Amino acid sequence: MSRDDELKLLGTKTCPFAIRVRIALNQKGLSYEFLVEDVKNKSELLLKSNPVHKKIPVFIHNGRSICESLVILQYIDENWSGTSVPSLLPTDPYERAMARFWAVFIDDKLFSSWMGVLKATAEDAKAEKIAETIAGLKLLEGALKDCSDGKCFYGGDSIGYLDVVLGSHLIWLRTVEKMSGAKLFDETVVPLLLEWEKHFIAVDCVNSVMPSVEMVQELVKTHLLAK
Repeated sequence: MSRDDELKLLGTKTCPFAIRVRIALNQKGLSYEFLVEDVKNKSELLLKSNPVHKKIPVFIHNGRSICESLVILQYIDENWSGTSVPSLLPTDPYERAMARFWAVFIDDKLFSSWMGVLKATAEDAKAEKIAETIAGLKLLEGALKDCSDGKCFYGGDSIGYLDVVLGSHLIWLRTVEKMSGAKLFDETVVPLLLEWEKHFIAVDCVNSVMPSVEMVQELVKTHLLAK
């Protein structure tokens, strides 16, 4: 990174999509300014930087805005990768395509499932969403076996694109467990994911930005479930 590069990230401490960008920036060793947004009272900078969706996160590089977390991750990876900086995405085209495929699955399918658990008001609807979440995690267990080549992470020896994408949801999934009483990470169903989780949250660039379950639970009670 040039000494003149100015990096800013608009987000919140509990937003999984902002968490993943912070992890990626930390892994790359990049210095940036983290601007905490009030999503109920959005700043002029946010509205100006993301006029289409008006949502976080927004990454600003030398005054130019990049929106949508998956796009931001790829932008960061393309701009700051080299012999001394680890790449997030695999170099092999097929493996890159698979990482992108599973990332979309996580954000489109898994995210809606666990959010459905939190928002469900009827027990049968909640049970359905819990089952969907567990089914999604089982698929990701299989993807981990295929992608990791027997190593700790989806990215192999170090965390990669898919690790960051799924890992950013971990604290929310654990919060869903606590609030719903459901056991999503069952050692008899997803043992590889449980082992992966231990390694992932122990990485410095991860644990330095991960909020607590209590913090996320308070957010859910005061905002997501507030009438």
